[in-house]
Amino acid sequence: MKNATLRQLKVFESVARHLSYSRAAEELYLTQPAVSLQVKTLEEHAGIALFEQLGKKIYLTAAGVELLQFSRDVIQRFQEVDEALTQFKGISGGRLNVAVISAGDYFFPRLLVEFAGRYVGVSLNFTVHNREELLGQLAHNLTDLAVMVRPPVDMDTINEAFAPHPYVIVAPPHHRLVGRISIPMADLKREPFVVREHGSETWNSMEDAFGAQLADLNIAMEIRSTETIKQAVIAGMGISFLSAHTIGLERRAGSLAVLDVQGFPCMRNWFVVHRKSKRLPPVALAFKDFLLNDGGALVEKIVGGQL
Repeated sequence: MKNATLRQLKVFESVARHLSYSRAAEELYLTQPAVSLQVKTLEEHAGIALFEQLGKKIYLTAAGVELLQFSRDVIQRFQEVDEALTQFKGISGGRLNVAVISAGDYFFPRLLVEFAGRYVGVSLNFTVHNREELLGQLAHNLTDLAVMVRPPVDMDTINEAFAPHPYVIVAPPHHRLVGRISIPMADLKREPFVVREHGSETWNSMEDAFGAQLADLNIAMEIRSTETIKQAVIAGMGISFLSAHTIGLERRAGSLAVLDVQGFPCMRNWFVVHRKSKRLPPVALAFKDFLLNDGGALVEKIVGGQL
């Protein structure tokens, strides 16, 4: 293993975490053949197979399981060295590592641009994930800060709210319920719903909003993409429960309408989250303060089309 490189270990760790060459390639911005080559080279250095394929799925071998922990230790040590040296660069020379839940990508890039405009020289590493992936980013120390709606309950984290996050019921503009006032929940039970998948931030918030009545809804379709859900609703395939922060453009264009349902909007919060034991570099501390002090007002301007 003396000829193995940090790059090979990072690629191996990503493939091992996802148990997928394609998802690792996506995460690392590499082609799938490049990922396969890095793993193959590492296996040659190790002199043993690290993965085995059964059917269409890959699994870690016993040697792969053993190497995975060592790889994570090595990667973390390099990150700690980088963070320690960043302390000497200060904010302007620092690199901000932040990961956000998928609903946040409708406004978060503009927050980053605003922050970078205040601190010239800051470099940005910004990634978007579903809930499971985002929790993995935190658990494996792959990000300094995470932005989400529902902070983890089984992880030692510091969670601070910085902006309100409303959820609403959306329908196509020609829907029979559009324009009605104070629609009772019972009227929604006859409508087909197009929703995010189980385990997503949006689904979990939907469970909170509907409680025991969720079981009475007509869930016609589950889709992993908010963009696809919006198009399905616009096409008339059903109504949906979505973050109000994801539908600003469609509302202004008149292609989606928000229903006036009793008990809605369902109010949640955006949280900035980091591991309690994480030693945040100056640039991450500055960005956290930026979110806590200015994030709420800026999000409101962005989703309202004023920024």
